[in-house]
Amino acid sequence: MQEYDVIVLGTGLKECVLSGLMSLNGKKVLHIDKNGYYGGQSASVSPLEELYRRFKVPGPAKCTCRGKEWNVDLIPKFFLANDLMGMFDKRRFRKLLLFAHNFDVRNPRTYQDVDPDKTTTRDLFSRFDLGLDVVEFIGHAVALHGSESYLDQPCVETIKRIRLYAESLARHNTSPYLYPVFGLSELPQGFARLSAEYGGTFLLNRAVDEIVLDNGKVKAVKSEGKFFQCKQLVCDPGYVPNRVRKVGKVIRVICLLNHPVKNTHEANSCQIIIPQTQLNRKSDIFISVVSYAHNVASDGMYIATVSTAAETNNPEKEVQAGLDLLEPIMQKFVSVSSLLVPNDDGSKSQIFVSRSYDESNHFGSECEDIKDMYRRITGHAPPMKTS
Repeated sequence: MQEYDVIVLGTGLKECVLSGLMSLNGKKVLHIDKNGYYGGQSASVSPLEELYRRFKVPGPAKCTCRGKEWNVDLIPKFFLANDLMGMFDKRRFRKLLLFAHNFDVRNPRTYQDVDPDKTTTRDLFSRFDLGLDVVEFIGHAVALHGSESYLDQPCVETIKRIRLYAESLARHNTSPYLYPVFGLSELPQGFARLSAEYGGTFLLNRAVDEIVLDNGKVKAVKSEGKFFQCKQLVCDPGYVPNRVRKVGKVIRVICLLNHPVKNTHEANSCQIIIPQTQLNRKSDIFISVVSYAHNVASDGMYIATVSTAAETNNPEKEVQAGLDLLEPIMQKFVSVSSLLVPNDDGSKSQIFVSRSYDESNHFGSECEDIKDMYRRITGHAPPMKTS
């Protein structure tokens, strides 16, 4: 029986990041995936014909596109190339940005009479006399909060998020976000190569038969009749359905377009967030758009994805407001998936399960999940910037 410190199941981004970090820490890592490709649930699908097959959608009678030129992300996240932020020109918003820029939680002299742990975000916004539209823009598009509950919570977290957004925008000028050319599958592959460089072993297209326990603690993984011993196990929810619970559903609609989105100055990519309050919902609606400029579609073509947390038994109707902004749509691919979270923190079994991907089109919550898992696995904070 081969022995490893950590076995990782699944090659989603979170699993690959943790695999790379564990290898960097000197751990002996084995990485197994039942699929023959990287990315797991967040993989990029290519060629275009495979997308039609995956969603069981009849292909077009006459395709004018070269299928191999397409790399369609099943769960697009965190990008923005042209940001429609006229609010940055507003004087009051500028004052808030300057306050966030100068704010240092370790230096009370930067607080300007604002107690970050007691002053609510609603009171902070009132101090700067921000209107409702500006508040919605800051809360949902800049601080990336998914609900209105943040307004009555201490403002320190929102200040940090505003500062991070502003610093990211300053670094890249036109956008605070990054998006990899050829799609998001490039990211897990990059971290997989990092893990391999430091001794990690990868087995793709390999079935997982059983997770072996000894007195409730992980002992080994059985794969195609062979046992691999380990001290810890990291995996996505799909490998341990008995260790996760459902807390909601997410609907995503992938749309193929032959035109830029209206009212975006013909941007090659964009992010649109429709705040929940505008539609009397509990959850925001997220729209992400990429195009041929990112080597994910044929020349002149665009890929837009609309997503939200499902709140009714008719999820597709819930995203209609987002779909209306994209018309005319050449083809739609609809999926509804369960939002799964682990039943426990993994301390007893030493099996650490990631959360499934949420409805947002940025990696904010996914990064928090990675950091939380790293703390539980190692007992200390991850070696990365968190503010």
